[in-house]
Amino acid sequence: MPLFQVLVLAVAQGITEFLPISSTAHLALIPWLFHWNDPGLAFDVALHAGTLLAVLLYFFKTWVDLTWMGLGRNPLFGGISGPSTGHTLELNHNRRLFWYLAAATVPAAAAGWIFHDQVAGSWRHPVVVGSALILVALPMAWGERVGRREKELHAVGLRDSLWIGLAQALALVPGVSRSGITMTAALFLGLRREASARFSFLLSTPIIAGAALKEVLGFRAETIPPEMRFPFALGTVVSGVVGYAVIALFLRFLQFGTFKIFIYYRLIFGIIVLALAFFVRAEIVF
Repeated sequence: MPLFQVLVLAVAQGITEFLPISSTAHLALIPWLFHWNDPGLAFDVALHAGTLLAVLLYFFKTWVDLTWMGLGRNPLFGGISGPSTGHTLELNHNRRLFWYLAAATVPAAAAGWIFHDQVAGSWRHPVVVGSALILVALPMAWGERVGRREKELHAVGLRDSLWIGLAQALALVPGVSRSGITMTAALFLGLRREASARFSFLLSTPIIAGAALKEVLGFRAETIPPEMRFPFALGTVVSGVVGYAVIALFLRFLQFGTFKIFIYYRLIFGIIVLALAFFVRAEIVF
């Protein structure tokens, strides 16, 4: 695989994994448009490993605090208490958030197990992807308009978490976008834009890790040729660095910006995908 293809796909993964615009659609469309060979499952795993590292590193301090507080309240762990930091004190208002995130992960994990064949097969049709891009933009626009935007992250409760978790299960349909659907659900539940993104990114950690692990097990018998080891390592690093930067910039943007630009982008991109499917009559393999 040429290095410029590695860089393009890695940058695309790093950007689209965390923005509400669907990484699945972009990573499938780019090779098709440029007539590139399928990079394969192993390379896909490498790119997802990079974005997993990005979200782990960016929220490492938060996860440490949440884990200390969550496990510290569990009698199995003997009342462990974590270090008293400013962020810990902020989250002390919601010491159960660790367990709420765990509960919110269950619907998507269960749906992935049940609908695995459909996700890998019929749901990857370009008409499904283009339609999902457009359809999710509509509730996102509605949530942007009617959301109260008054809840911070520490105010998220079990009910909020379960609803967002159920929404995340819908992201199994390519084009929906995991971050897009979870942030939209959070808007309807009254979370501020930045808080909705933070919860979405925290919730993405176990899901991305589980998906990457599943793919690793799927190609465990596959060997990576020596000449491809550097491109794979480069893809992992680039997707991780870009992903980390996107998380930081997106959270800063949401302090004063809105989701409108992403709503318009989804509508335009969805129309393009549907046009390619209906009028170009080309086989787009998503």
